[in-house]
Amino acid sequence: MDDHLRTGRSEGTVGKALDALDLVCAQDRPVRFSELLPLSPWPKGTLYRLLQTLVKQGMLHVEPETGSYTPGLRLVQLAHSAWRKSSLAPIARPHLDALSGKVGETIHLAQLDRGQVLYVEKRNARHPLPMFSEAGKVGPGYCTGVGKAMLAHLPDRERCAALQLQAFHPHTAQTITSAEELEIELAKVREEGIAFDREEHEPGIVCVAAPILSPTGRVLGGLSVTTSTARRPLEDLATLAPLLRETAEMIAEDAADWQFPG
Repeated sequence: MDDHLRTGRSEGTVGKALDALDLVCAQDRPVRFSELLPLSPWPKGTLYRLLQTLVKQGMLHVEPETGSYTPGLRLVQLAHSAWRKSSLAPIARPHLDALSGKVGETIHLAQLDRGQVLYVEKRNARHPLPMFSEAGKVGPGYCTGVGKAMLAHLPDRERCAALQLQAFHPHTAQTITSAEELEIELAKVREEGIAFDREEHEPGIVCVAAPILSPTGRVLGGLSVTTSTARRPLEDLATLAPLLRETAEMIAEDAADWQFPG
C-alpha cells in the first residue's frame, strides 16, 4: 500500500476519495468491504461513505449479490481519455512497432509518475517472456533501466525529490539500495546516454534503456528493450543502444507539438 494510504495524509474529501479508489484498484480482483477495511487508514463509517460516493459517481461498481467493488465504467472512460491525451503511446506506436520488428525482444514505453515508472505501452517479444511489466502497471524507478534513464535526466531539484520517493527495496542481489549509490549510477547514465537493468528488479531479466527528451532536455518518457539472460547476455543487448537512441529521438521529434502533462 502507498505511504499516503497507510498514514491517511491526503487532505480533503476529494483526496480521500481518490485514495479509496486507489485502494480498490490496487487489488487484482473484486474486493469486499470487509477486505478493504483493514487496508484503509479510515474508520468504518468514513470508508463506507467514500466508497458509496465513488459508486454514485460511476467510478466504482458494486456487485449487488456479493457486495464486491470493482473499477467502474466511468473510470475506464477517463482512463481511455487520459491515454489518448496524456500518454506518449499514440504518438510512439509506429516507432514501437518498427523497433519491435527489428529486435524481436520486449519493448517498453514508460513515463515518470511521482518518481515511479508508469508503463504506458508494451510490445511482446517474438517469444514472450513472463515478467512484471504490463501497460498500466507502475514499477520502481530506482531498479529498472527505463526508470533510471528518466531519473538521470531530471533537473537536480526534481531528481532529488524523486529519489526521496524510492523504496530501495532489494528485489534481487543486484538491486541498488541507497540514494547515494543510485546517484553514482545516474551520473553514468547521463554521461553514456543509456541505462541498464542488470537483473536489478527481476532475476534473469535484463534491459537497455534510453530517455525520450524534448529539444530543451525535458524528460518526456523512456524506452527500453528487455530480454532474459538465458536468451541474450547483457553485453549483446547493449549493442542495440544506437538503434534504441535513434528510436527515442524519432519519438521525441514526433512529440514536439505534444502538450506534455506537468
